[in-house]
Amino acid sequence: MKKPTPLRLQPGFTLLDLLVVLLIIALLAGYVGPKLFGEVGKAKTKTAASQMKSIAGALDQYRLDTGRYPSTELGLNALTKKPADEAKWTGPYLMKDVPNDPWDKPYIYRIPGENGHDYDLLSYGLDGKPGGSGEDTDINFW
Repeated sequence: MKKPTPLRLQPGFTLLDLLVVLLIIALLAGYVGPKLFGEVGKAKTKTAASQMKSIAGALDQYRLDTGRYPSTELGLNALTKKPADEAKWTGPYLMKDVPNDPWDKPYIYRIPGENGHDYDLLSYGLDGKPGGSGEDTDINFW
């Protein structure tokens, strides 16, 4: 009969080792997290500006085809769906429906625009109200 071999201690991590690693990870997350989340607001602002540039291009194409920009009543939906009274419409001018802004609010479109612009195309930012600073800043395209 064979003698049972004694159990050897397996090399591994102690509870103290794991706690130290978790503490280091928590400290890094506490330092990096706020900086990273600050960049999310900037990214959303850049995304809104990029989307508005695309919408403005579609508005210009609509005007070239029809001779005028869509009315405020028709709104931006006229870029994807033919208005009933628009014979010269050759759209759709956007591949998909007009997206909401990065804060999930519709873009604001007004014609005529304020300050001598043909139209206003804007987003009020995170708070959805005129004015503000930081991520609440209004983003305009004209």
